[in-house]
Amino acid sequence: MSLRLYNTLTRRVEPFVPLEPPRVTLYTCGPTVYNYAHIGNFRTFLFEDLLRRHLEAQGFDVLHIMNLTDVDDRTIKAAAAAGVPLAQHTEPFVRAFFEDRDYLRIRPAHVYPRATECIAPMVELVSRLLERGLAYRGEDGVYFAIGKFPTYGCLSRVERRELQTGARVASDEYAKEDARDFALWKFADPTDEQAGAAWDAPFGRGRPGWHLECSAMALQEIRRFGVQTLDIHAGAVDLIFPHHENEIAQSEGVTGQPFARFWLHGEFLQIQGTKMSKRTGNFLTARDLKEEGVDPAAFRMLVFSTHYRQQLNYTDEALEAAAEGVRRLGEFRDRLVEAAGAAEAARGADAGGDGLPPLPILPPLPPVEELRRSFTAAMEDDLNAPQALGAVFTFVRAMNRELDGGSLAPVQRGAALAVFDRVMAVLDVLPAVAEMDAEFRAWVETHLREREAARKARDFARADALRTELLARGVELEDGPGGTRWRKRRGMEGGGL
Repeated sequence: MSLRLYNTLTRRVEPFVPLEPPRVTLYTCGPTVYNYAHIGNFRTFLFEDLLRRHLEAQGFDVLHIMNLTDVDDRTIKAAAAAGVPLAQHTEPFVRAFFEDRDYLRIRPAHVYPRATECIAPMVELVSRLLERGLAYRGEDGVYFAIGKFPTYGCLSRVERRELQTGARVASDEYAKEDARDFALWKFADPTDEQAGAAWDAPFGRGRPGWHLECSAMALQEIRRFGVQTLDIHAGAVDLIFPHHENEIAQSEGVTGQPFARFWLHGEFLQIQGTKMSKRTGNFLTARDLKEEGVDPAAFRMLVFSTHYRQQLNYTDEALEAAAEGVRRLGEFRDRLVEAAGAAEAARGADAGGDGLPPLPILPPLPPVEELRRSFTAAMEDDLNAPQALGAVFTFVRAMNRELDGGSLAPVQRGAALAVFDRVMAVLDVLPAVAEMDAEFRAWVETHLREREAARKARDFARADALRTELLARGVELEDGPGGTRWRKRRGMEGGGL
């Protein structure tokens, strides 16, 4: 079984093999840090997180590069409106993005190049394009001559007859299929100078165009491996044209080699059927979800319930259904841990080098073997997360029946837990475990002692009342021959009194 991915460049699902296995170079377009990233942005970042996790689970050594766009038309405009220098405006949004990333459990990229810190390679790239006759100096900047790049439009399928040779567009973003010579370098104006967004270059003081930035940052990172081609470049569908198309032109115009072998694009997240947009104010941020107390696993579940190449409609009802699925998975894992005789063990205890429990050798258990097969098959089929989740819930139902029967050997229960945890390491849709501070734990222990005393005194009404009080705070009790055990219900906060 091998990974197959839909390649926007060829419009086909193709077997994925990296240039130099087991290394995979993965470049993903990061946020433009003029505002908070909305949940539509994070839908894209989550599909990329799923891709990376699956690649790593399959044994690939992934180098994940995600850029931070901290200079472009929007960041300069926002800084000017705020009346502060560019760096002062963007830095809080960089921190906010990292906080939101961690809240949604997205694995950090290995490197986050910032546009403002990579000006030298951008200047070099423009200089080489000028030398090769693929760029020219205009009155307000340096432009890429798309008419001199024969394969322009290969990614977006812009018709060659629609190319407006010699017509220019200075804006970083422009209309779909409005193919014109685009700005590589913009000569500085007073607003740029005031914002601290201007740099010296042999072709004129100014700043980079948005499209130029990603090419320079990606090539800078992968050249240390002696290559000039990415294995995978990923982003949202709205970046196909003009951004990714222009990246291809300026990168391949310099290197003469394919810029990326696979291009992956995630579809939009909509709210009640309408595309989110900062321009219209129709957007939610990750911090909005956090303030509403949404478990990050619920949003991950919601995102993965729809294939990344299909539009996702966000509704409160859909999020509630995802939260219910997360709760079921959490309760199942608690039961599996208990059955495996490891209730006291933290996740990952006795783990191997990958941080997960080693898989024991045992006679095959049908639900476990089916989960291995069906989950892997779904993920290898262009990251079919909805099908993978279906395999997980089928496993949960089957294993609950096995546990009800009480005939499983300890090693079988342990194997089921190990395989389940490996699947969860890819999806990461288990509910957040409530933190308990010392004051709360002391409160629980005091109530347990009072309840035990009431039971010994045969004051069962008082014992039941204490149990009810504990349950109201999310504390579940289990009375047994060895005494009373308690645990904090998943999804319940465990703070102070």
